[in-house]
Amino acid sequence: MTLSQKTTFIGSQGEELAALMEFPDAGAPHAFALFAHCFTCSKDSVAASRVSRALAAMGVATLRFDFTGLGSSQGDFANTNFSSNVADLLAAADHLRAEYRAPSILIGHSLGGAAVLAAAGQVPEAKAVVTIGAPADPAHVQHNFAAAVPEIEAQGEAVVDLGGRPFRIKKQFLEDIEDQKLHNAIGAMNKALLIFHAPGDSYVEIENAERIYRAAKHPKSFVTLDDADHLLMRREDGKYVAKVIAAWVQRYLPAPSPAEPLPQNVVEVAETGAGKFAQTVRVGSHVFPADEPRSIEGGTDTGPSPYDLVLAGLGACTSMTLRMYADRKGLPLETVAVRLSHRKIHAEDCLTCETENGRIDHIERDLILTGDLNAGQRTKLLEIADKCPVHRTLESVVKIDTRLGSD
Repeated sequence: MTLSQKTTFIGSQGEELAALMEFPDAGAPHAFALFAHCFTCSKDSVAASRVSRALAAMGVATLRFDFTGLGSSQGDFANTNFSSNVADLLAAADHLRAEYRAPSILIGHSLGGAAVLAAAGQVPEAKAVVTIGAPADPAHVQHNFAAAVPEIEAQGEAVVDLGGRPFRIKKQFLEDIEDQKLHNAIGAMNKALLIFHAPGDSYVEIENAERIYRAAKHPKSFVTLDDADHLLMRREDGKYVAKVIAAWVQRYLPAPSPAEPLPQNVVEVAETGAGKFAQTVRVGSHVFPADEPRSIEGGTDTGPSPYDLVLAGLGACTSMTLRMYADRKGLPLETVAVRLSHRKIHAEDCLTCETENGRIDHIERDLILTGDLNAGQRTKLLEIADKCPVHRTLESVVKIDTRLGSD
């Protein structure tokens, strides 16, 4: 389970680019990654979405975005080229650096892989680079519209069919990819490199992986994707890539420093920044999420709501209290389950309420007890449920002091 958050930033041509952050659903991410999609794809491609979500589930927050003129981003694709893609990638890294933390990992699929190889040397914080089915030179993409190259060179542009969609390719695009030679950039990037490639890739031949590997300096690794297709359409292929990345990259990132356990009876709740209401709750050495349900505007349902947590506390206390009493008295209580619900009711509807005006909180609690208990024992356990400490706290006058604390 991960939490997705839409965002935007300004790309290399001054246009607003659409992006999506994938966050872990609990706890702060221990690293940030940047994912560049394939040629004429989008941030929502199968590979981009599956790899990003799998990484986020493993604690690596990942930004994926649409290059200028693609997906939901603004701009005209015809005015872009490989150089502008690299510049968009650097703008995305700047966005992460300003809003969260600079990316430690750069990941690129297909032509996006070539883009991260070209950009890696300009992202000093990046420690590791990953390519998936990447060409060794950007000019490789020309084979996708080879039949239209004569028209582009003669007329200055042409509309070509790429993956069933029309795209306008200008002569400047051809000239730009011809000028791009990645060999020197790969050798000088000074990053750990992980190369994924399928031997049977029909879009980018496996020889490209060999050329990238030879150009790179150590540390470098190659992982074959066996019978995977170029776009990683099978779910298991995307998950496999993400798991390998998450395991491999730990060697090149500082180990996340575990948070000091909080003192007993102290709870800390902090915004995750990954949603309007999403929170991380720390209790001792435990960390879990809290949120509002999707029925509440801005809620993303990544964790229990505040009232859910109140009911959970009461339910846990009730069950523990019954267990302690039954064991102490030797009652044949086998299992305890407590089911609770909360709602607001009008004061006049409550026969036992002290107040007469307004609305009050009403909690209903059902005890599910199993074991060879007689009627008297069940009645006594029902009475004991009202004596649990959290129950007494909720029914007592509670004083809450709020003050400003330091960071």
